[in-house]
Amino acid sequence: FGIWAGASAGTTILGPFVGGLLVNTVSWRAAFLLNVPLLLVALWATLRHVPESRDEAAPARFDWTGSVFVILAVGGLAFGTIRGQEHGWAAPAAAASLGVGAGALLVLPLLMRHRRDALVPPELFRSRNFRVTNLSTFLIYGALYVSLTFQALFLVGTLGYSEPAAGLATLPSTLLLALFSTRFGRLAARIGPRRFMAAGPAVMGVGLLLLTRVPATSEPWRLGAGQGWSLMPPTDYLVHFLPAILVFGAGLMVMVAPLTTAVMTSVPSRNAGLASAINNAVSRVGSPLVTAVLFVAVVASFHGSIERRLPPAGPASETVRERVAPLNVATAPPAARPAAREASTDAFHLAMAAAAALLFAGGAINLRIDDRQALRGSDDTA
Repeated sequence: FGIWAGASAGTTILGPFVGGLLVNTVSWRAAFLLNVPLLLVALWATLRHVPESRDEAAPARFDWTGSVFVILAVGGLAFGTIRGQEHGWAAPAAAASLGVGAGALLVLPLLMRHRRDALVPPELFRSRNFRVTNLSTFLIYGALYVSLTFQALFLVGTLGYSEPAAGLATLPSTLLLALFSTRFGRLAARIGPRRFMAAGPAVMGVGLLLLTRVPATSEPWRLGAGQGWSLMPPTDYLVHFLPAILVFGAGLMVMVAPLTTAVMTSVPSRNAGLASAINNAVSRVGSPLVTAVLFVAVVASFHGSIERRLPPAGPASETVRERVAPLNVATAPPAARPAAREASTDAFHLAMAAAAALLFAGGAINLRIDDRQALRGSDDTA
């Protein structure tokens, strides 16, 4: 576990910077190659150091039918939302995809209750901690990935940060997570995870609200040597971004490990692997769905804001809608770029406020965690 944790911490810290460096110097495609050696290290560490666990009562057959319905539910809703935003909600592909996704989502619980080899055993959800943790995971991790996605777009596309600088800009939060999260995991195993799972998302939300104060005029950081480039961040980064990133990272380090503790102790030890897999799937499902829904709001905010700021003799609204992308000032005609920067900043503020609201909701839900159940489960799996 120590080797895996060290590798995980190192890749979490170096990943954004190295990925940004590859994008800036080679190609955006090269950033995906970074995953290959990391996956190989993870595979080696798992095979060598992670002990096997098995539920002897688990069915021998795999639930292919349940898998298909999960794919239809998640894929249909995510694709339909994105397609609807791009081509209109009345577009046949968007409407059909949303209908299929919603239908599969409604059928899935009934299907799981009546299958002998259910992909997601319904009895796991009899545990209140398991239900609460997965619901809060959907909201919290949806907000987490939304915030990271829009921060990267805003830093590079709106303010003009270089890709490596944008990767380094969020480094303080990942450092806090890598260095201190295991301590809060031990505390959660000793006194219960509820207070950490409630306080952590709330602190993260405060950090995102601080980002709603970033002005469109914040000076960019272009990492490097030469005219207009610098190895050190500008004062505006230290004032506008660093406090928010530190607060967000503090909440993240308080929340992550206790959430894992709550999941693993919410079910019998023989189901710990399955519970972890379900929770990870929920966290990944929340990301595309929440991002797609919020992107609709961000696009609407951006276009409304930029059209209000354009001068009467400026580019027509139709031209702006066709050519200018939210949070990407370079796509705007030169005359419209100041308005695009202001409108993109407004849209970024909206995304951060919405993500903060999701974090506050997730923290409030976590107040329903039963510390006594978590501590009993911790004792049973020790």
